Amino acid sequence: MGRRGPPPTPRAMRVLRGNPGKRPLHDGEPQPPRGRPSCPAWLDREAKAEWRRTVPLLDAMGIIAKVDRAALAAYCSIWSQWRDAEEKLRKFGPLLKPTASGYIAQSPLVALARSSLEAMRQFMREFGLTPASRTRLQVLPQSNEPDEFERLFRG
Repeated sequence: MGRRGPPPTPRAMRVLRGNPGKRPLHDGEPQPPRGRPSCPAWLDREAKAEWRRTVPLLDAMGIIAKVDRAALAAYCSIWSQWRDAEEKLRKFGPLLKPTASGYIAQSPLVALARSSLEAMRQFMREFGLTPASRTRLQVLPQSNEPDEFERLFRG
């Protein structure tokens, strides 16, 4: 049987949100070093353009690490699929030609665009790229020095 309940929120996201539940923060969680991941060469042109647009924004927000490369590549790839489906829908329309029985079928591009958009929205929430997900974040000043609270608990 799978795990129950919502997935645990990473420590960094809880800190950025101001730890609204005031529960103790888990100190044993891995903390990947921040930094911009390199863009995968296999992404298509549209996905690479989204990568170049998104990575500097995430870096400025202070929430990107090199280990996020795969998740970000998946987001950018899905972005490209969604854009392609939307462009083809605009060109050909959402309906196919009527069949011999007169039935007008919906283009498979509609389902592709819808499923791509839903997957893209899930990744956007993970990275704080939607207005609702950003309202839960509090960006703290960047410092290599431990703050007073951290020094107190670490001795």
